[in-house]
Amino acid sequence: MLRSRMDKAVAFIRERTDLRPDIALVLGSGLGPLAGQVDGIAIPYAEIADFPASTAPGHQGRLILGRLFGRDCVVMQGRVHLYEGYSPQEVVFPVCVMAALGARTIVLTNAAGGMNPNYAVGDLVVIEDHLSLAVASGLDPLFGPNDPDLGPRFVSMNHAYDPALVALAERIGGLRRGTYAHVVGPSFEPPALIRLLKSAGCDLVGMSTVPEVIMARYMDLRVLAISAVTNIAVSSVADPHVTTEAEVWEAAKVAQPKLLTLMKALIPALPEVTE
Repeated sequence: MLRSRMDKAVAFIRERTDLRPDIALVLGSGLGPLAGQVDGIAIPYAEIADFPASTAPGHQGRLILGRLFGRDCVVMQGRVHLYEGYSPQEVVFPVCVMAALGARTIVLTNAAGGMNPNYAVGDLVVIEDHLSLAVASGLDPLFGPNDPDLGPRFVSMNHAYDPALVALAERIGGLRRGTYAHVVGPSFEPPALIRLLKSAGCDLVGMSTVPEVIMARYMDLRVLAISAVTNIAVSSVADPHVTTEAEVWEAAKVAQPKLLTLMKALIPALPEVTE
C-alpha cells in the first residue's frame, strides 16, 4: 500500500521535473525562507496525491526541486506534525516520497526550546541523539505491517544521526551537539516535563523531526538534523516567563541568516552517496 502511494506521488512529480535529487531538506518552523535560494520548481503539497497539507503557522507547504548551493535537492518548505491531527505514518509520507525521488541524504531543521544552560536564543545545535516518549508509547511511524522491499522490520536508532555528518556540521558551523526531546504538542511543555527531560540528558525540546528520522533510517538515508533555539524552556513554576508563539517566530528570524550561512557551506560539503 505504501509503495503504491509513493509511486503515485512520484509519478505526479516526475510530470513536472525529471530532476533526481541527491539531498532532501526539511525546513522547520520559521525557517522556510531558505527555500528562496533554490533554483527550480515549487509544487504545493495539496497537488500531490496523499501528501499531507501543512496547517501550522510558518509552514508554507510546498515541495521544491532544483539546485541549491550547487547540489540537486528536494526541499520541504514546511512540514506536518502529529499535533495537527495526522498519524505518524502520514507525517513521514513526504520522507518516503523524497527517498523514492532519489535522495540518499536528508537534512532536517527545526525550531526548538533550549534546555541546556549553555544555549542562547538564536543558537544552532546539531542533534546527535533523541528521546521520544511519544514514539516509545506507540506513536512509531513503523508501527503496522512491514514491506521488506522498503526497509527492515526492526530499525536501529543507534547512530540514527550520521556521526560523520554530525562531525561535519560541528566543524563547518562551529555548532554544539545536543540531544533532542520529541513531544507531540501543540501545548508548550510544563516545567515538570522540562525537568524530567533535562534529568534524562536532553538539551532541546520540540514537536517534530523524530518520526521523520525514524522513517529516513528505515529507508537507509543518511541523517543530519539541526535545531534553531527559539526559546529557553521554563523549568520552574517560580519563573515569571511565559513562553509564547510570538517569541518563537521572532527568534526564528534571528536564526534564519545563521542557517543560511551554515547551509551555504554545508550543502556543497555533504558527501555524495553512491548506491
